[in-house]
Amino acid sequence: MIPGFTKDTDFQEGAILLINKPYGWTSFNVVSKIKHLIRKAKGYKKLKVGHAGTLDPLATGLLVICVGRATKQVESFLKDDKEYIATFRLGQTTPSFDMETQMNQEFSIEHITSELVDKVVRSFLGEQNQIPPLFSAKSVNGTRAYDLARRGVDMELAAVKIYFHELEVIKFELPDLTLRIKCSKGTYIRSLARDLGKALNSGAYLADLVRTGSGIFKLADAKGLDEFEKNFMANVTN
Repeated sequence: MIPGFTKDTDFQEGAILLINKPYGWTSFNVVSKIKHLIRKAKGYKKLKVGHAGTLDPLATGLLVICVGRATKQVESFLKDDKEYIATFRLGQTTPSFDMETQMNQEFSIEHITSELVDKVVRSFLGEQNQIPPLFSAKSVNGTRAYDLARRGVDMELAAVKIYFHELEVIKFELPDLTLRIKCSKGTYIRSLARDLGKALNSGAYLADLVRTGSGIFKLADAKGLDEFEKNFMANVTN
């Protein structure tokens, strides 16, 4: 199914939409917005809408949205490799491994050179046993891990096998390190931040994250929510 829509699209029969998720929005917020727009415009009483891979609120980039019967493809799309551009702030850590929480520790970065960065980054290529962040949607005995984290529960989740296909240094200028990443499903880039910091004998957290690809779908083909709504209202409601 080719992503997009026309005036004649039967969304109940199925459609795939590529959205550039805005900063601060949850993936659920985006799904709800699109569902509301389509139902109102088309007069549907019910409409299935889902996404093929959550992005954290502080991340931006590609969300693959499946509508109607296309929601049957969500499970398949979830298995696809993902691509990101990630910027890590070295020398500091946060409990959530990103900017959702305040900095809790500082570390030296004077010893970190481009040679050390290249060596450490290469060491993460291939299969890894990665421990998900406690600030995540992982279920722990029926409770979301982030709920436990926000209640102050101190625990460590079980490691899962993930795979880094490509890791490329895009920019290194202390205290920031930017990587292009291609990885398997289930990979937490926030956990990579934690692990990179430790491997560099320092600390790190995720300062910026953009998903640039998911399987065959690319961010370059996605629309921002405002642009999507404008195009949708112009092409579907007239």
